[in-house]
This record gives sequence, C-alpha cells and structure tokens, in this order.
Amino acid sequence: MRYALIGCGRISPNHIVAAQANKLEIAAICDICESNMEDKILKFGLDSSVKKYTDYKEMLRKEHLDLVAIATESGKHAEIALNCIEYGCNLIIEKPIALSIADADLIIKKAKEKGVKVCANHQNRFNKSIKKIREAVEKKRFGRLFYGTAHVRWNRGYEYYSRAKWRGTWEQDGGALMNQCIHNIDLLRWMMGSDIDEVVAYTDKLNHDYIAAEDMGLALIKFSNGSYGVVEGTTDVYPHNLEETLYIFGEKGTVKAGGQSVNMIEEWRFSDMLDNAEEVKAMYHETPPNVYGYGHTPLYADMIEAIQNDRDPYVSAEDGKRALELVLAIYKSAAEGTTVKLPLEDCSTLDFKGRFVNE
Repeated sequence: MRYALIGCGRISPNHIVAAQANKLEIAAICDICESNMEDKILKFGLDSSVKKYTDYKEMLRKEHLDLVAIATESGKHAEIALNCIEYGCNLIIEKPIALSIADADLIIKKAKEKGVKVCANHQNRFNKSIKKIREAVEKKRFGRLFYGTAHVRWNRGYEYYSRAKWRGTWEQDGGALMNQCIHNIDLLRWMMGSDIDEVVAYTDKLNHDYIAAEDMGLALIKFSNGSYGVVEGTTDVYPHNLEETLYIFGEKGTVKAGGQSVNMIEEWRFSDMLDNAEEVKAMYHETPPNVYGYGHTPLYADMIEAIQNDRDPYVSAEDGKRALELVLAIYKSAAEGTTVKLPLEDCSTLDFKGRFVNE
C-alpha cells in the first residue's frame, strides 16, 4: 500500500513510526520546508527511494498513492483532503478534520462519491484505558448514564506559539479547545451518546495576548439521551501540563481516566463486580513519552484493514465532524451569550475572528 505524509512538523514522527510499524510503503513525504523533510529522513532512516515534495499537488499527480496522512496546520486540512480525494486517495486527517461544518460535510460527501475511506485522527480512542471504558459503555455496565466530564489542564507558552505562527489564529487553528482539547472532547461525546441537544459555554483569553483565540473554555452539554457533559479546557496552567482526565458517572458505575493523554484508569467502580478494580488499573495503564500517546500505530492498522475489507474506519470522518461541531458550538455559545442548539447547520472558526478585543 503506497503511502505519503503531507506535513513534517511536530506530530509527523508519530505518523512515520505508525507507517513503518504497519509496513506501509512510504513512497513520499511533503512539506513546504525542505529541512523538515531532511530531518525526518535522517531521524527515521527513510529509504533513499522516498521522494520529497514541497508541492503536494505535484506529489498527487506523480505518485499514485493509496493512503495519505495530512498533518499540516489545521486550516489547510480541508483543501488538501479534497484534492487528495479527487485523486482517489484514502485519508488519515489529523485533528480537527476541518475548521468549518461546510468543509467537513464536503469531505464526507466527496469521499463517498469517490469511494475512498477517511479516518479522523483521534488516536486516543485506541488507548488501552479508553478501549476498556468504551467496552463498559457498550455492555451497559454503567446503567443509566448521568454525566461525564472532560478536563484538559495544560500549559502552552510563547515559545510554542512562536514556533508556528498559524497556532492560535482563527484562520488556521482556533484556540485551546480546538487544538489541545479536541481529543478529550471527542471522547466525551463518543462515550456519552454522541447526539447533543444543546450547549452553553464561556470562553476567554486570560494569559496569551499574542494569540487571537481562546486559552480557556468552560461548557455544559445536554445530551439527547438525558445525560450531561462538562468540558474544561485551558492552556493557562502554571508552570507546565498538569493533567488530562475523563470521568464517567452512571447509575451503576464510576470511572476516571487520567495521565498525560487519558492513558491510565485511575478509578474503576461497578456494582456488578465483574472485575477487580486494582487489576484493571494495573493492566490498562500506559506511560507514553508525550501527550500524543501510542494511538497512531493501532489507528493506522485499523485504517489499513478498513481499506482492505471495504468497511468504515473505527474513527470515521463523521466522528471527526462531531468533535469539530461540539467545539464550534462552544465557541458560538460563548460568543453569542446564549444556549446553542445542535446540530449546527453552518459554523466556522472564521465566524469568531475579532472575538477578543486585544487580538
């Protein structure tokens, strides 16, 4: 299966490792910065046959690719994805899948027309801890779901934003919720029932005068199944990342996932007593070197299998749209000071340009 990576920045090592682990034929890599590509070729010992491109459209014309991963700045995801789809490429798109509902819908529509698979890169769904929790949800061990909470208490400073000028902009990124928190927001929506009635939220920029978007967001979510959700996301925590946690509270169960990227189970309580809590916590525990975790490799494996067996990937383009939609609903509620009903018909990060007076 011929593979290429578009975007050789901060997250690209996880994609290259995943491609190598799954024995993909890495045909090409692409980045507008030549040194980024050279760095990855040396670091990962890529074969001399791997082509380098600074123009992804040229790469698409020449390479006849089966699978492409898009790991560029967020604002370029949709345009690149649509061009790849036109060439019949299956896609793994880093989060968020797009920055507008319209672009996400177009990706989904065009992929179906062309018969290609699109996977939204929400790799934390493949964490051992998250898979165990999801199993409990699917087996209805919680009984009636009451509410869930997603907390991302991290730190991002001037150095992080200055290394890539697109970060924190409405045109190419969004703020803490869209960039840092969207993985946990995806998990919360997925676990609690996906369908949402309404959202009410606050966002603010408390400590980052050099970005345009928010560095803190708080939201309450009313799910269609009668359960509730709470989102707390920030990049203001002093002096460095504190935690990412996901709680689920139900009639017959309580669970907490924590660690750098919800990669360990810290609480496991069920009335059915089907398993030993301490054994579960010991078994479903990972300590990755960074917040990206180990999920890219199994996500790639699933995507390869989805292509080979003509099925939907475990994390579909529709899943990517749902995570995007919830972040945009939070932005909209905070900007308008009102409750926002879902589904959102049309919304984009660009709608919030000028949201904070000192940007």
